[in-house]
Amino acid sequence: MIARPFVGEGPEDFTRTAYRRDSAIPPPEPTLLDRVQQAGGATWAIGKISDIFAGQGVTKSLKGKDDMALIDQTVLALGTAAGGSFIFANYVEFDSLYGHPRDVSGYARALERFDARVPEILAALRPDDLLIFTADHGNDPTWSGTDHSRERVPVLLVGAPPEALGHCGFADVGETLAAHLGLAQGRHGRSLL
Repeated sequence: MIARPFVGEGPEDFTRTAYRRDSAIPPPEPTLLDRVQQAGGATWAIGKISDIFAGQGVTKSLKGKDDMALIDQTVLALGTAAGGSFIFANYVEFDSLYGHPRDVSGYARALERFDARVPEILAALRPDDLLIFTADHGNDPTWSGTDHSRERVPVLLVGAPPEALGHCGFADVGETLAAHLGLAQGRHGRSLL
């Protein structure tokens, strides 16, 4: 459940406040975070990941005041985490500040800021690391309304053989990470490796 307080007199001038609160229930079955921990690996939750999973399966949680601070935390985790760790980051501003409010120019600027930081993230990778860039849903800032939109999102792998993946589901992303970490096949999805 997400509580998003607004200020304003009516729908035409409602504005979200910064006082969002997420209330999560524990996942109904083991997640990839749990599976990594059960195999003896550490999990790093960056941004709102720990909140989404009600803290379940999270070894270390790192927060930041904005997406650039969260990228700083990601680079820190990449340089600190032991082999076999799973670092799971969520950069929420694309969604909350630009996608839902349908701020096209803000979304473009956020993408440019992120793109400028990608070389720093790539430089922090170790030779056997696998990095996956994706999103959990579409949020086209040009679409009408404020809900998630339904376009497909890219899935980009760094550290895997270069090949076209075709269409895949979010569960496939999880199973790809599980396979990379040497975990047994889970109940959902298939590895893209």
